[in-house]
Amino acid sequence: MQSFLKFRYFFFLLLLISCGDNPKKESGNTSDEASGAEAVTEVEEKTTDQADNAATILFFGDSLTAGYGLEPEQAFPALIQERLDSLGIPMRVVNAGLSGETTSGGANRLDWVLRQPVSVFVLELGANDGLRGIPLSETRKNLSSIIERVHERYPEARIVLAGMQLPPNMGPEYTGEFRQIFPELAAQYEVALIPFLLQGVGGIPELNQDDGIHPTAAGHQILADNVWEVLKVELEKS
Repeated sequence: MQSFLKFRYFFFLLLLISCGDNPKKESGNTSDEASGAEAVTEVEEKTTDQADNAATILFFGDSLTAGYGLEPEQAFPALIQERLDSLGIPMRVVNAGLSGETTSGGANRLDWVLRQPVSVFVLELGANDGLRGIPLSETRKNLSSIIERVHERYPEARIVLAGMQLPPNMGPEYTGEFRQIFPELAAQYEVALIPFLLQGVGGIPELNQDDGIHPTAAGHQILADNVWEVLKVELEKS
């Protein structure tokens, strides 16, 4: 199958995720449906040669998933597609990342994204909530809602939750509670957990762009490895 698309502890994590629109694309869209379309269309346009009934891995997240500052083929979801292709695994990846996305925004655009059948749903959201001081009860509620709705729409779909962390300047109580959201939800809903998506990348200058906060293409290679360690186990269960 031809490939179709192609964060030492850190202080700046949430700045990373909170940046606005990807400089490689601009959007005047304001509706949830429009933003959902923006996040998916670029990848979908590159999948026209894929079988309509191909099993789909959908990456649903913020600027990390979107590949802020990079070409689409350099972002970790595209690298996962390359790995699948090299192994002869007939699955297609859809990148539904949207820079600046919060859990609330993600919950609002979820129905649009779920119009297409999903075999594996990789959920990477929450860090922007922490930066904006959104009550963690809201973050937990929104992530729970997303997981429940995916399960309701596609009961057989496997869900992978990407764990995130906050910088220490947010305060020990807040950061500790935030960090626990992800493993607790993973246990509650019996979904797979990536302990920390940015492990081995955050805070390492040579793995981040000139702003010091967005992973480079090399950084995304490591993110892809972090994701694959968990994703491959889920694929074996399918």
